Amino acid sequence: MEKILLTLKKALHSTFLIISLMIFISLSASFIFIQQASYATTLEELKLIPPEYKPTPEEKINRANEYDPGVGVQEEARQEAYEQAVKDSQNLQTMEKAYERNLKAEGNSEPNLLDKAGEIVEKVTGK
Repeated sequence: MEKILLTLKKALHSTFLIISLMIFISLSASFIFIQQASYATTLEELKLIPPEYKPTPEEKINRANEYDPGVGVQEEARQEAYEQAVKDSQNLQTMEKAYERNLKAEGNSEPNLLDKAGEIVEKVTGK
């Protein structure tokens, strides 16, 4: 009698486990088809802005600051870099100077791998 009850208990336990896993899988699969929130504009909103409207850089920065102050700072930096690039592209000499300036800035921001290796060798050897 005891063996029958243990066997029945195991069977019920495994059946319950299988049914609960099937329910969990079916519920999780149903969430795949639920539409997520969208930040896209509607047709009515697009009609409010005329297609020939081109915002000025200041308007872009103001709009970015309204969205998030960090985004506004990035927009300002991007606009300054664009204005500097336009100024540098006026003639060939300023382009060469801009290239040298950018190369120097990149070298300062990311030290060369060989320079780092040389420093490590000097530290190890004690020279």
